[in-house]
Amino acid sequence: MKKEYSENNWKWHRYDHLNEIDWALNPDYKDALQRWAEKTSESKTNVMEMDTTVREKEFLSGSLIYQQTTNEQEENSLFHYFLTRDFLITVNFDSSVIQSDNSLLLKKMDHTNNAIDGFFVILGEVLSDNIKKIDKFEVRLNDLLWKIKEKNNIDRLEEIYQLRHQILVWKNLMIPVKEIRLGVEEAFGEEVTIGPEFKRTCKRIERGYTLVREYQQEIDDLVNFEEMVSMHRGNEIVKTLTVITTLMTPVASWGALWGMNFKYMPELDWKIGYPLSLFLIMGTTAALYIMLVKKGWMGDILRGRKKNSFFK
Repeated sequence: MKKEYSENNWKWHRYDHLNEIDWALNPDYKDALQRWAEKTSESKTNVMEMDTTVREKEFLSGSLIYQQTTNEQEENSLFHYFLTRDFLITVNFDSSVIQSDNSLLLKKMDHTNNAIDGFFVILGEVLSDNIKKIDKFEVRLNDLLWKIKEKNNIDRLEEIYQLRHQILVWKNLMIPVKEIRLGVEEAFGEEVTIGPEFKRTCKRIERGYTLVREYQQEIDDLVNFEEMVSMHRGNEIVKTLTVITTLMTPVASWGALWGMNFKYMPELDWKIGYPLSLFLIMGTTAALYIMLVKKGWMGDILRGRKKNSFFK
């Protein structure tokens, strides 16, 4: 089904399918439109191409994923576009997918001067939907921050990586929009960048990128924190096993010695042989324990023996 929106200087042609396009409406771009339709008919990912061969007849075309779930890669919404100075063609764009009111979208189009501004109104709505989701993401991240403090376990680490994946998905949605912004300036020149909708959407791109970058850094900090905690606890386990093994060495050594069946072992006939063996075992064990304490290998391994030193 075709829908058309017309302003004084440009038109927006909306189609549900590529085969609905009327090539005769834009004879100057007929061949380019047909090539674009052939290329994008099977496209399932972000694509952007431009042609600047003919002055004042430049165009930008491609496909854009404007909605993506975080659960399945195939669960996304994609539309195709063909942009010139005078008209915009979109195929399979549904404003309801991004929670945008179609009447409000068209009202914003009233303030545009060309098709490029109109296209950036659409991109601005796409970004607004993603930024709203990022705002909700902030609440989840803040809750997780305090969950880690109250009760840290493997479930918290799973939540961190779920959030990390989510923020990467949103970043992946914004990168093609940023590419389009640069592509428009490259194809049509700097004069198209003075439009209010172009500037507004550029600021929205910057705002979205700033949010994603800051939250990604915060998540990376949480990952580093979890890694440090895991490393410390791993060191504690190794330290405990090492101490136990060390303290049991005298018992094992002396026990192995006196458990031998040599014919001549005079200490076995001594009256004080048994208490002497206990004294030797306890004495050597105590000596090892004192040595470990003096070296700082007992207790908190993060507590240094010298002030103002991290490793001594």
